[in-house]
Amino acid sequence: MKHWVKIALFSITCIVLVWGDRVTKQLAKEHLMFSQPKSYFHNTFIFEYVENTGAALSFGDDLPQAVSFWLLSIVPLIIIIALFGYVISQLNNLSRLKLFSFTLIIAGGLGNIIDRIIYDRHVTDFMNMGIGDLRTGIFNVADVYITAGVIELFIVYLSKGKRVLKPDNLQDNI
Repeated sequence: MKHWVKIALFSITCIVLVWGDRVTKQLAKEHLMFSQPKSYFHNTFIFEYVENTGAALSFGDDLPQAVSFWLLSIVPLIIIIALFGYVISQLNNLSRLKLFSFTLIIAGGLGNIIDRIIYDRHVTDFMNMGIGDLRTGIFNVADVYITAGVIELFIVYLSKGKRVLKPDNLQDNI
């Protein structure tokens, strides 16, 4: 596949994922903002509108506005731009799984940064999962992207160098 086609596919995938995050956040604003939380499967899934001015689990929520803007919007934006540049420069050296992992991380980061910049540090969160008192924090689709991307990268790097036994090479290992 030509290099420019890979760049286009990577960029389009990032845009589509960011769009998906934006749509879900808008739906949360329209349907959850002024209503009671909605519970499904005996409180396993709860949809509840929350605006988070901190990072994950409201970490840094009490920072002064200027510090919060720089630490939670500008610094992550610079990191995302650098990661985007890294992916573009290494496009021919990345496996499809690594590329998709980075795509998820970049799209998730951009989704939350867009909220922080447009809505004065307020990120829309609306999903919560758990059983009984064992629950996640309230999160959004961008958070799912980031988490899935990081887990995929972990799996890729942990499995790197391990030889998979296939029926045709099994005899060599006995």
